[in-house]
Amino acid sequence: MSDYRAIVLGLGGIGSGAVYWLSRRIGGDVLGIEQFELGHVRGGSEDHSRIIRLSYHTPGYVEMAKAAYIAWETLEVESGEQVVLRTGGLDLASPSSVIGLDDYRTSMASVGVPFEEIDAAEVMKRWPQWHLPDDVTALFQEQAGIAMAARANRAHRSMAIDNGARLIDSAPVTSIREVGEEVEVIAGDRSYRAESLIVAAGAWSNRLLAHVGVEFPLDVTLEQLVYLDPLDGPAFQPSRFPVWIWMHVPSFYGFPIFGEPAVKVAWDRCEVVTDADNRTFEPDPDATSAIRAFTAEHLPAANGAVRLAKTCLYTLTPDRDFVIDRVPGTKRIFTAIGAGHAFKFASLIGRLLCDLSQDGTTDLDLSPFAADRAILKEENPVRTYMV
Repeated sequence: MSDYRAIVLGLGGIGSGAVYWLSRRIGGDVLGIEQFELGHVRGGSEDHSRIIRLSYHTPGYVEMAKAAYIAWETLEVESGEQVVLRTGGLDLASPSSVIGLDDYRTSMASVGVPFEEIDAAEVMKRWPQWHLPDDVTALFQEQAGIAMAARANRAHRSMAIDNGARLIDSAPVTSIREVGEEVEVIAGDRSYRAESLIVAAGAWSNRLLAHVGVEFPLDVTLEQLVYLDPLDGPAFQPSRFPVWIWMHVPSFYGFPIFGEPAVKVAWDRCEVVTDADNRTFEPDPDATSAIRAFTAEHLPAANGAVRLAKTCLYTLTPDRDFVIDRVPGTKRIFTAIGAGHAFKFASLIGRLLCDLSQDGTTDLDLSPFAADRAILKEENPVRTYMV
C-alpha cells in the first residue's frame, strides 16, 4: 500500500501521538515513518520520565496543560497502560531568580487551577530532603508528576498499530512535494502519497521542511541529565518526593526515583548548540559537576554516586513557544515543533495535528503557535529561552 489519507514523519513523542490520534479516526489509512529505529535515543523524546504539570507562565499554556491530561487519560484507558504518575510538583524561586513565580501564580489563578504558595521552612518541613535558604518560596501543585516518556511513546505506537496504522522505521526521507491534491513522500527508496502530511521531526525539522522551501530559526541544543544513587532511597520514592523545578539560571529540575533506582536531576541549559547528526553522546563532565554541585547543596541525601549520565536534544524556537500549524506556502503539510518542553503535551499535540490535518481547525486557540508569527520571520531573532 502506498496511498494514505495521512502520513506522519517522525515517530518520537509528538509523531507517535499523531499516528495514535489519526488511527483512532481513520484506522488503517495512516502511515508513520521513522528515519531511525523505533524508540531511538538520538532525539529528545525517550528516557523514562518527563515532568507534567499545570504550572505554566501563561494562561494559554495552563489551559493546554489541562487538555493534555485529558489526552493522556484517553490513551491510558484505551491502552490499559499507565503513562502519568502524579507526585505533586514544586516550582522554587528566590527574590533574585531570573524566572520567578509571578507569571506562574497569576496564570494558574486566572484559570482556576488550585495551588499552594509556601515558604522555605514549610517546604523543608514537608520534604526534609530539601536544604533551602530562608528567602526561597515555592508553588506546590498537586496534579504535577511524571509523564512516562518511553512507555507513553510505545503505548501510542502500539495502539496505532492495533487501530490499523502502518509504521515503518529505518526509512530516511529524501523527497517531499505537493502534487495536485496530494503530498508525495519518498522514504527508504519508496514513494508514498497522502491527502495530508505531518512533519514531527524534532531536531531534523528544518531538513525535512527544506524540501518545500521552509526553514525556521531553530537552535538544536545538547542537554544533559544525571541519575544519582540516593544516600536515602526511601526518602525519594514517588510517594514521598515531588517533581521540581529551580526557577533560576542555571535552571535545574528533577524527579523522584523512577525508571532507574536513582534520582534524576537535569539542567535546562539551552546553551550548547549542536547538530542533530553530528552531536556527541558523551556527557559533559562540567555539566555533571554543575548538576552534582546543585544537588549537594540543596538535596544532599540524593547526591550519591553517578549511576548514569545521558544527553538529549532540544529543538528551540526563538521565543520558546511551540509551532503547531500548517507549513507556510503549502496546502496539505502540517508541522509541530516542541521548543524543548513539549513532551507533557505530546498526546494533545498529536490530537491537534490530527484535527488540523483532517478538519483544518481545532478546539484550542493555536494562534500563539502560528508558523508565520513575526519572530519566526526575523533573520536574527532575539532568543528568549528562560520563560
